[in-house]
Amino acid sequence: MIEIKIDAAQVTGALGRLAKGMADASPAMRAVAGIMHDAVMENFERGGRPEWAGLLPATLAQKRKLGYSDKPLIRRGGGQSLHSSVTQQSDSTSAVVGTNIKYAAIHQFGGQTRPHVILPKNKKALAFGGRVVKKVNHPGSKIPPRPFLKLTNDDEAEIVRTVSGYLASLV
Repeated sequence: MIEIKIDAAQVTGALGRLAKGMADASPAMRAVAGIMHDAVMENFERGGRPEWAGLLPATLAQKRKLGYSDKPLIRRGGGQSLHSSVTQQSDSTSAVVGTNIKYAAIHQFGGQTRPHVILPKNKKALAFGGRVVKKVNHPGSKIPPRPFLKLTNDDEAEIVRTVSGYLASLV
């Protein structure tokens, strides 16, 4: 009779280390959150992956007048911008990247803003294009989707490599 004997202590030890590492996978989740955050920041810097719809000429002119970047969804200057609001969080079982800016969803998915009235803030009237008016009835704006919370295939592959490396380090 031929027998194969397995040293169960080594197998049991490896499984024990794996179970312990999976009970608190914080190091892997922290790394995954970092990869996702970097991917989102790269989306902003590149103007989307694939490239987002460009800005309207009037929007570009307004951004330039205020000293902002020509890139869609990036506004550096006063106040918190969508770009700067993106945060990452992780715990022992999850990794999350997101924003709490209320207008983020319309930029992520696209849509139509509601009609609204524009009134002067510091003057008695509004002046633009050679006209002076007390108010403007804005019909709303059509916002194209610019999915900034998006991972590419390469980003996903990097996450798989990172998690695989973490699992390998446990065994």
